[in-house]
Amino acid sequence: MIPFDFDYYRPATVEEAVSLYARLDREGKRPLYWSGGTEIATFARANLVCTEAVIDLKAVPECRALAVGEKEMTFGSALTLSEIDDSGAFPLLGATGSGIADRTSRNKITLGGNVSSRLIYKEAILPLLLADSDALVAGASGVRRVALAELFQRTLQLGKGEFLVRFVMDPSYRNMPYASVKKRKETAIGYPIVTVAALATEAGTRFAFSGLCDFPFRSAEIERTLNLRDLPAGERIRRAAAGLPAPIRSDMLASADYRRLVWQVALEDVLASLGA
Repeated sequence: MIPFDFDYYRPATVEEAVSLYARLDREGKRPLYWSGGTEIATFARANLVCTEAVIDLKAVPECRALAVGEKEMTFGSALTLSEIDDSGAFPLLGATGSGIADRTSRNKITLGGNVSSRLIYKEAILPLLLADSDALVAGASGVRRVALAELFQRTLQLGKGEFLVRFVMDPSYRNMPYASVKKRKETAIGYPIVTVAALATEAGTRFAFSGLCDFPFRSAEIERTLNLRDLPAGERIRRAAAGLPAPIRSDMLASADYRRLVWQVALEDVLASLGA
């Protein structure tokens, strides 16, 4: 149970949602955008979030878009992870999302909610980074389109009152060989020690990681190293570790040394599955 009262709004358009946020913010109600709501509810129960107004984006058509066209593939921010997986529209995104929580939770967790999560994992962003996705972001100045790699700098760089509308990418990525490996400590459900997502393109295999550092990432330097096919896989992985963008995370799930070992094993699995 959420331990405070709040007003609930369900706008029908992007413009209405932005206008609502601005008005509620002026009234001092600390509004929050709501798509799946699982994280807001969780943090609210722990007294880590408090608001007097939530703005539900699930009735905004652009936030619920799912389309595969000849030139673009679109995923709305308010689509649930289960809907994306069931659609089969982007197999790597579906496979990576299907490893998050359990089916009941994935029926509520949305793509935009996971990508903008306060948690460090944000695993659904990995396939989006690998596919050079653009994000459409709504705010007071309208809707802007920006490369996700530019918008996401360890966390999403959204301005006050902005929200994710949808993600757009080239549809060719849906047919490329892929791998998604998630290593947990014990159970089949829970936070990962490490998640590795990979996409095999004609120019080489792309890699993105979650759980290894304090933020998910894709690294061009690490990709170049892991694509050195004249070297054994173990040597490539060892060299790639020297190019990590931040220290390896150490927490209650795993020490840094153990997490490094799990990452190496996961990478070996991915390289083997893609014949890399």
